[in-house]
Amino acid sequence: MAKQEIEFKMKYDATADVLYCSFGEPRVAVSEEQDEGVVVRKDPENDQIVGMTVIDFVKRFSERPNTYLSFPLNPALLAGMST
Repeated sequence: MAKQEIEFKMKYDATADVLYCSFGEPRVAVSEEQDEGVVVRKDPENDQIVGMTVIDFVKRFSERPNTYLSFPLNPALLAGMST
C-alpha cells in the first residue's frame, strides 16, 4: 500500500515575525509550547501534530545564522502522519 503524501504549508507574517506551518490544510488544533516561542499544534482527537508556529522567526535566524533551529518532539506525536 502506497503512503499518502501530506502537503507541508508555510505562511510568514512579517509584521508579527511569526512563521505558521501546517501539515495539510490548517485546522483547529490544541497548541502546546515545546520551546520558548515554538508551538506545536496537535489534533485534539488523536494528539498527532498538525502544525507548528515559530514566534520571532527571523530574529531567531538573525541571532544564529547558518544554524538549525531544533527542539525535541515526542516521536509518538508523528506516528501516522504519512499513512
